[in-house]
Amino acid sequence: MFAKILIANRGEIACRVIKTARKMCMATVAVYSDADRDAVHVEMADEAVHIGPSQAAQSYLVPENIIAACKATGAEAVHPGYGFLSERASFCEALEKEGIIFIGPKPKAIRAMGDKIESKKFANAANVSTVPGWLGTIENAGHAEKIAGEIGYPVMIKASAGGGGKGMRIAWSKAEVRDGFDRARSEAKSSFGDDRVFIEKFVVNPRHIEIQVLADAHGNALYLGERECSIQRRNQKIVEEAPSPFLDAKTRKAMGEQSVALARAVDYQSAGTVEFIVDGEKNFYFLEMNTRLQVEHPVTELVTGIDLVEQMIRIAAGEKLAIKQSDVKLNGWAVESRLYAEDPYRNFLPSIGRLMRYRPPEEGRFGDVVVRNDTGVTEGSEISMFYDPMVAKLCTWAPTRLAAIDAMSEALDSFVVDGIEHNMPFLAALMQHPRWREGLISTAFISEEYPDGFAPIAPDSQEKAIFAAIATAVELLRRDRLDRLGGRLAPHSGALKRDWVIKIGEDYLSASVLGGMISIPLELHMSIDGGKALTVASDWRPGDLIWRGTVGDRRVAAQIRPVPNGFRIAWKGMSVTARAMLPRTAELERLMPEKVAPDTSKMLLCPMPGLVVSIAVAEGQEVKAGETLAVVEAMKMENVLRAERDLTVSKLKAKPGDSLAVDAVIMEFA
Repeated sequence: MFAKILIANRGEIACRVIKTARKMCMATVAVYSDADRDAVHVEMADEAVHIGPSQAAQSYLVPENIIAACKATGAEAVHPGYGFLSERASFCEALEKEGIIFIGPKPKAIRAMGDKIESKKFANAANVSTVPGWLGTIENAGHAEKIAGEIGYPVMIKASAGGGGKGMRIAWSKAEVRDGFDRARSEAKSSFGDDRVFIEKFVVNPRHIEIQVLADAHGNALYLGERECSIQRRNQKIVEEAPSPFLDAKTRKAMGEQSVALARAVDYQSAGTVEFIVDGEKNFYFLEMNTRLQVEHPVTELVTGIDLVEQMIRIAAGEKLAIKQSDVKLNGWAVESRLYAEDPYRNFLPSIGRLMRYRPPEEGRFGDVVVRNDTGVTEGSEISMFYDPMVAKLCTWAPTRLAAIDAMSEALDSFVVDGIEHNMPFLAALMQHPRWREGLISTAFISEEYPDGFAPIAPDSQEKAIFAAIATAVELLRRDRLDRLGGRLAPHSGALKRDWVIKIGEDYLSASVLGGMISIPLELHMSIDGGKALTVASDWRPGDLIWRGTVGDRRVAAQIRPVPNGFRIAWKGMSVTARAMLPRTAELERLMPEKVAPDTSKMLLCPMPGLVVSIAVAEGQEVKAGETLAVVEAMKMENVLRAERDLTVSKLKAKPGDSLAVDAVIMEFA
């Protein structure tokens, strides 16, 4: 076994590998760029080596820098994590020449399976069912159009060296093929240093189901069940689960055995994932093989009890697999939610900034539920524009699927993140979605259920009553705390005011306090809008960020943030501003004029912090609706900004190469 390993990665996966290495009593070496100088993985490792500037192409993607760090620290092996150099055969060979072990498959397997075009050819030769497509060289956008027409729309344009949804576009027409081809090549070049793309038929409404495999250097190979990753946005996974609610035992066995056969065919030696798309009749088609550890590996670990990072290290050290196929049992259900630094209310555009507050829910086993959070940040960490926007992977396990989903819902409600925009409201809302809870999903789920983007969820009357009850309880405790401060001119008389009005959005709800005492823990009896009496109980204190308690028979964990004259309360994907007022105050408040937002209809605003890649128009130019105005890159993804209507450009306020903040003006229109 190795005495010291180097992790050629950053963020949560670097931290994840370090945890297992510690458990196996190995010393660890971290590498870091300028942007990651104060990162968590740097602090966790026993040693850390600086490898270059913030841009990945000048640091984490430079093999020579990684090898130099190995030599300087005496690291015997390198774990690549995922992304970056994890699927680059030349990096594996360079390590071997220096006598350094690559904790992953051999170059032959990486070349055969890691390249999306070659893997398709190899799978076809091995009689593995694949999706119809064109695997040869595509010369230009015109050639791409011709191929797409022959295959039949819709088609998927994918980077050969791609992954993580980057360098990938779905096209439904000739125009979309031409634009998608250019964008996919550009993203592939900047993300992977390889601009080759291929085209295949896009199977409408498929499920994305993948099989986890393990294989050693002694001819042993097995599969660890499946993960369903159908909840995707822009071809990037957001929520994963294990097992799949769709597969039966027969299909699972067939997919697993086919995956193992494919792994054996390329002499695979490590953990790997064979991805399939599965149609409504349970027909499955080979999509690709990821010759590395997957982002979503924790759900497999939770249902099998097998540490995949440990297995990778042991296989790389030459050990035989200590488990057989018959030893693999799927126990319970696990769900993973990816917390991204992106704004769900602005079409999930990336967000950057400092984590002013970052307090994940407590990890561990709580009765029949397990909570796990894989992360590479802490409170005060900076989310930069240079890397992937994923902040954390929150996982829950329970004996049944619905129990795991409910546990995830409560864990999301208890996860405090301030300072950046994030997708927690969307994840929390998803956990309540009937179609998700029933398992009736496909890769088109988000586009079908949120065709106009994700909008704030409006609470129903029962949910408004819960928000009003919480707001009343919070306001009474806040006022009581103020009344106990010394030097008050008019201390509280001691009488508990009975009647309140709670404004939620544009609605005014009456709240009547029927009994109880203002104390911590709090227990109040109240009625909302003349409804039946209910009891509100909580140990919340002024200043706490999470309100935990019960409202009637509902158990609630809600986020509380102060706003002028009230509170912002978030719960289960809903977020409201609640203001608790005395009746006379509410009467006067109704008379206040409404503040109108400024008109920005004649401006193109930057929808996210990012780098201006190109400006497609000139001052005075007339453009038609749908035409490209500019391209902005953020977190390795290019975002095309198009005209929403016919207009004339009057003034350009930005140029290629500019770094813009969110809502910065790019151009103005006449």
